[in-house]
Amino acid sequence: MSAGWIFCVFVCVCFTLESFETLVITKGDGQLDSVTSSARLLKKRSVSSAEIEVQSVKVDCKVTSRFAHTVMTTKALNKANVSHEVSFEVELPKKSFITNFSMEIDGKTYTGEVKEKEKAKQQYQKAVSSGQTAGLVKASGRKMEKFSVSVNVAADSSVIFILTHEELLQRQFGKYELMIRVKPKQLVQHFEIVADIYEPQGIAFVDAYGTFITNELLPLVEKTLSDKKAHVSFSPTLDQQRKCSECDGTLIDGDFFIKYDVNRAHDIGDIQVVNGHFVHFFAPANLPRVPKMVVFVIDNSYSMVGKKMSQTKEALVTILGELPEDDYFAIIVFSSTFVVWRPHLSKATKENVHAAQEYVRTIEVIGSTELHDAVIHGVEMLYEEQRNGTSPENMVPMILLLTDGEPNQWQRSLPEIQESICNAINGNITLFSLAFGYDANYGFLDTLSKQNNGLVRRIYEDSDAPLQLQGFYEEVSSPLLSEVNFHYPDNTVNSLTRSHFKQLFNGSEIMVAGRLNDLNDINNFAIEVSAQGFEKKFELKGQTNAQKWETIFPDEEYIFGDFIERLWAYLTIQELLDKKDKGTPEEKANTTADALSLSLKYNFVTPLTSMVVTKPEDETKNDMFIADKLTEEERGTRDRYSVAGFIPASYSYGGSYATSYVDGDPHFIIELPEKNDALCFNIDDEPGTIFNLVRDPLTGILVNGQTIGDKKVIPGEKVNTYFGRFGIVHEKFGIRLTVSTKEISVSDEGKQAKFFWTDTATVKGPNMDLQVIKDRSLTVTLRNSVKFLIILHKVWQNHPYHQDYLGFYTLDSHLFSSNVHGLLGQFYHGLEFGVSEPFPGKDPKKPDAIMFVKGQELVVTRGWQRDFRQDVKNGEQVPCWFVHNNGTGLLDGDHTDYIVSGLFKTI
Repeated sequence: MSAGWIFCVFVCVCFTLESFETLVITKGDGQLDSVTSSARLLKKRSVSSAEIEVQSVKVDCKVTSRFAHTVMTTKALNKANVSHEVSFEVELPKKSFITNFSMEIDGKTYTGEVKEKEKAKQQYQKAVSSGQTAGLVKASGRKMEKFSVSVNVAADSSVIFILTHEELLQRQFGKYELMIRVKPKQLVQHFEIVADIYEPQGIAFVDAYGTFITNELLPLVEKTLSDKKAHVSFSPTLDQQRKCSECDGTLIDGDFFIKYDVNRAHDIGDIQVVNGHFVHFFAPANLPRVPKMVVFVIDNSYSMVGKKMSQTKEALVTILGELPEDDYFAIIVFSSTFVVWRPHLSKATKENVHAAQEYVRTIEVIGSTELHDAVIHGVEMLYEEQRNGTSPENMVPMILLLTDGEPNQWQRSLPEIQESICNAINGNITLFSLAFGYDANYGFLDTLSKQNNGLVRRIYEDSDAPLQLQGFYEEVSSPLLSEVNFHYPDNTVNSLTRSHFKQLFNGSEIMVAGRLNDLNDINNFAIEVSAQGFEKKFELKGQTNAQKWETIFPDEEYIFGDFIERLWAYLTIQELLDKKDKGTPEEKANTTADALSLSLKYNFVTPLTSMVVTKPEDETKNDMFIADKLTEEERGTRDRYSVAGFIPASYSYGGSYATSYVDGDPHFIIELPEKNDALCFNIDDEPGTIFNLVRDPLTGILVNGQTIGDKKVIPGEKVNTYFGRFGIVHEKFGIRLTVSTKEISVSDEGKQAKFFWTDTATVKGPNMDLQVIKDRSLTVTLRNSVKFLIILHKVWQNHPYHQDYLGFYTLDSHLFSSNVHGLLGQFYHGLEFGVSEPFPGKDPKKPDAIMFVKGQELVVTRGWQRDFRQDVKNGEQVPCWFVHNNGTGLLDGDHTDYIVSGLFKTI
C-alpha cells in the first residue's frame, strides 16, 4: 500500500494515496477556496518528505499589449521504492482562461483537449458509474482560483506538469497588475519566476515585489527596463530559500506582484494591428474629472446585524468624507420599508457631509429585505434632480446598492424586480451593486447591474470589509467621460467587440477589438471617438502599427503566436458570457452558442468548456480528472456551504484511512482526510437499542453502543436518542471495558478496576492503557493495536428533558484488518464514491447533490455536524454530505442489521 504525503508549490503539488485517471479542467459558472470559520481542514497521514523531491518549479510569463501568457512547469521525483500519488494544484487569477495542460510521466506526454462542458461531465459521470476513478475539482479565493489533478507516479520515477493560462490585464488605479502565487512549502532545487513585458506604446514604469520578500531576498528581484521592453526575474538558490541556515523551511510563501503602466501620447489612444486583427486601447491622459450624482442605497435588514452593519457604516462614513465638493449625493436605507435621509440630493459641502456621517452612525438593523422600492425611489430622486436643474448639467448619475441577501418582501419574482428597475432607469443611470457575504444573491445582483450598465462586486465577510467597500468605490468614484462611443468604418471592420461604454473612470482603460475586412484597408482606417464634452477623429496613415510591430520586436516572432487574435477572442468570449443571461430565450441561446464556439476554437477553458486529459492505466481502464472554473455566483454558493477546498468531486478512497465517529443524537460522521471532506448520516431507533459499531474477527476487537433517550418526551415531538453506554472487547487479550455516563469498568487479564468520571487518572494495564480526564473524556489504547476516544457530554442535572450522553471517536484505525465491519468499522479502509454538481434543495441554505456510491445514486444534502474532540462544550463544525434515511445506500445492508442482543454480543 502506497503512503501519502503533501506539499505545495506555486502551483501546489500534493502527494496522496489515491489514483485518478482522466483529467477534465473546467472553468465553471461563478466560487471556493475560502473556508468559513466554522469549517476546518482534516488532518492527513504523511510520510517523510525525503521520499519526494521537487526538482524544479518555473513560472514563465510573457505579457504583450496587456495580454498575459503564463506557463507553469513543475517537475517532481518519487525517490521511494513504492508508488506515490502526486496531486498538482495550481492557483490562477479568476479572469484567466486555461489554454493547455499536459503531464509527462515515464517519458510519455498526455495533453489536454478542450470539450464542451456538458459532454465532459457526461464522460465524467460515466467513468464514476462504471467504477473508474475520476476527479472533479474546483475552488477559488478572492482573486485566485484553484485547480488540482492527481496521478500515480511509480517508484524512482518523475512527473512533469505543464499548465498554460492566458489573461487580459485590466488597468486599475493607473496600472496593470500580474499576480503570481508562490507556496512551495519546501525547498526547491531550481525555483524561478521570469516575466517579459512587451508594450509598443512604451513602458512608463515597472515594479516587482512579493509579500514574502525579505531584505535578504530583495536583491534577487531583478528588473530591467528599456523603452518598450521590461524583464523581471526572481530565482533564489536552495540556501537563499531557507528560513534559517540549519532548517528546511522555506521563505517562499505568498504572492509575487508585477505592476506597470504604459506611455500615453495620443488622445485617441493606441491601435495595434497584427495579422488582420486589431485592438484599440483608450485611456487619454490629463482628462478632468466629471462631477457625479450618487445615491447610496444601503440594506439595514436584520441579516446585516453585527459586524456587517458596523463595517458598512465605517466604510460609508469614510466614503462620504472623500466626496468632492462638486458632487451631489443622497442616502436611502431599506429593510421592510425604506427611509430617505433627505428628500432631495445634497451638494457634498463640508456641512452636508458631516450631517450625513452623523446620520450614518445612527443606522440600526430592522426588518426584512425590500430593495425594489428603495432603488426605484433612488432613480426618481436622480431624475428629479435633473428636471429641477438644481445641479450642473452633464453630471454622471449613479446608484450604489449594497445588500447581503435577496429581496423577500416584494410580491413579484426576481426577474420582475429586475425588469421593473431596468424600465425605470431606461439606460440613463449606472447601477453598481455590492454583494456583502455569501448569503447575497450574486446572480440576481449581477444581472441587475449589467442590465443597467454597471457591475457587481462581492464583499467578503472579513476584518478588511470596510477597505473592500472603499476600494470598489474608489474605482468608480471619478468618472472622466460618459457615453463613450467608438466608430470604425462599417466597410472595413467586422466582429467588433463592445464599442459603447457608459463611463470611463480615472485610472482605467477601454479596450475595443475586431477584425479587418482587408488588411489593405488600413491605409484609410478612420476612427472616431465621442463622449459628452469629448470628440476626436483619427486616421491611420499607412500600415503604421502593422509594420511597426515587426520592427519593434524583430526577434520575438509576435511574442507568442497571433496574440491580437487571441486577445480579441478572449475579450469577445468575456462579453458574450456577460450577455448570455440577457435578452429573449433565442438571443440567450445564440449568445451561448457563439461563446462556446469561440472557446472550443481557441482552446479556452471557460464556463462552457472543459479540458480533458486521459491517461491510460492499462488496456481496460483509463483515468479521468475534471476541474471546473467557477463564476462568482457559483463561488459564493460553494463557500456559503463551507465546502472546504473543493467543489463536488468524485473521490476514490480504496487505499486511505477514514476517521469515523458518532456523537449527538446520534450523528455518524466519516471524515476522509485525503480529500478534506466528510460524509454523515443519522440512525433513528428506540432508546435502549444496542448497535454494533466495530467488529474485526481477525484482531478480536468488538465495540457496541447502547442508546438512551431524553428524560421526558414532549407529546408529538421526535424521540431523540443518544449513546449512553459502550462495550469494548479485545478477545485475544481477555479485555472487557464498559463505559457509561456514570462510571468506567475494566477487566484486563482478570484484573478488575472501576473509575468514575469525577476522577482524573492514567492507568497502564498489561494490554490496555486508559487516560481519564475529569468530566470530559476517556482515551482507550489497546496495546500495539488501536486507539479510541470517548467523550462525556454533561447536562445540567435538573434539566427537565435532557441527560448526560457519550460520543465515540476512533483515533487510530490503520491496524484493523480488511475484514473490519460495523456501522463505523466498514469505513475504516475508505470508500469509493462520486458527487455530482449541487442543486437547490428543500433548505435554500443547504444544496442537494447526487452521490454515486456502491452502484446506487443517492440524493445527499450539504450540511454540518460537530466534532467535539478539541472543544467538548461547543464542538467544531465539520462540513459533510448528509445521507438520508438512516444511511440507506451508504451502509452495507439496512441499519437494523447492526442491532445486537447485548453490549458484548455479536448477534
